[in-house]
Amino acid sequence: MSNILKLKYLKVSQPIGDFYNCVISHSDLIRITYTDVRRLESDDDNREVEVYTGIQRHLSRNRVKEIEKYVNTIDATFPSSIILHVDPNDIKVENDYLLIENRENVAKVLDGQHRIAGLENFVQSDKQFEAIITIFVGMELEDQALVFATINKTQTKVNKSLVADLFAFAKYRSPQKTAHNIIRALDIKEGSPFFGKIKILGTANDREKETITQATFSEALIDFYSRDPMVDRDLYKRGNKLEKYSDKELERRPFRNLFVDERDTDIAQILWNYFYSIQNKWPNAWNLVENEMILNKSTGFIALMKVLRVIYPKMTRDYSVVSKEKFVDVFKNVDITWKDLNREKYIPGSSGQSQLYKDIIEQITL
Repeated sequence: MSNILKLKYLKVSQPIGDFYNCVISHSDLIRITYTDVRRLESDDDNREVEVYTGIQRHLSRNRVKEIEKYVNTIDATFPSSIILHVDPNDIKVENDYLLIENRENVAKVLDGQHRIAGLENFVQSDKQFEAIITIFVGMELEDQALVFATINKTQTKVNKSLVADLFAFAKYRSPQKTAHNIIRALDIKEGSPFFGKIKILGTANDREKETITQATFSEALIDFYSRDPMVDRDLYKRGNKLEKYSDKELERRPFRNLFVDERDTDIAQILWNYFYSIQNKWPNAWNLVENEMILNKSTGFIALMKVLRVIYPKMTRDYSVVSKEKFVDVFKNVDITWKDLNREKYIPGSSGQSQLYKDIIEQITL
């Protein structure tokens, strides 16, 4: 391995000063960036920018795991730049190339630490994973902190419902696209218990009716048929078949085999029939949009999906469509009144969801 890393660059001049855009292999990037980006906890002296700005930026274990999976999918990409700072003693400009010391602790990461950590598990030996990097040289700590703070304080998170909706454009089958199609169908079909109730793109166009976000619905539904949606999507894009589930795993994700057999219409029908029985049991609570009512909002919806996960496998031996009438019969002895389904009794969030689930499951008749 050479002691010098030679990178072709594009020089950019902006009010803050000059910087360089380059392309680098993932292995070289991992090597030269500060080693503290590869630790989940760190109190060493390489975090002065974070101290200077007061922004705490430890690695998120869950985020790194997500990226580790993502970088090994067939269509992984990081099109935006990873921002680095290099001391002038460790870099030289020679003709059209930057010559950088090829060793650890050369480049301080100002933005992109999760992507770098995730790339450590890139294992597709038949492919390259190059990254775009932006290198600042010899910046004052104040300017490093400014770049860091600007990136980390002004970024807007992408609306989860928007992400779910974008799968409408996907050419390949995937857990996400199936969820999108089912949710859209339930939202626009007259007679559906969800007719006009779903906030597509996460924003209500009709506040008098729309109570459940597309993202909330999508996440709950996908969990009924995929333990790892990213992996399943990648398998479809590679032309591979998905495995079916059995026994306990099928009980845990009871729509799995319907999904693998591409019986998406059956999944939609099961949801329609099930939530019809909810609408039939508590019509006032289901149709009201008052703030204090929770049945047709995330608290009620998530609790009801938990109930469905338990009762559906017990109602069908072959995991087929269960009729409205059978679902209605299951709830006939539940004595929770529609007035009980309020925010005071069932606090919004996981505790309220768990309590409503428990109260219903104790009274249903199978």
